[in-house]
Amino acid sequence: MDTVDTKKKKLKLEDLPDLLTVREVAEILRVSPLTIKRWGKRGKLPAIRINSRGDRRYRKEAVLWLLGMQGKT
Repeated sequence: MDTVDTKKKKLKLEDLPDLLTVREVAEILRVSPLTIKRWGKRGKLPAIRINSRGDRRYRKEAVLWLLGMQGKT
């Protein structure tokens, strides 16, 4: 079973939603939220913009691909 240990709780990858927030992705990959935003700008981890504020969401499949756990779709 694949899990990610965070300060609050252990996240099970199969329980994660299809779209993840900047903070969730940063916790999974153990990098800063700013790094996630930079990767989005460079195309390494493409972001989906939602709502009028332009909040970023990331596909779970793309995050798993970065971890080497799933083929890129």
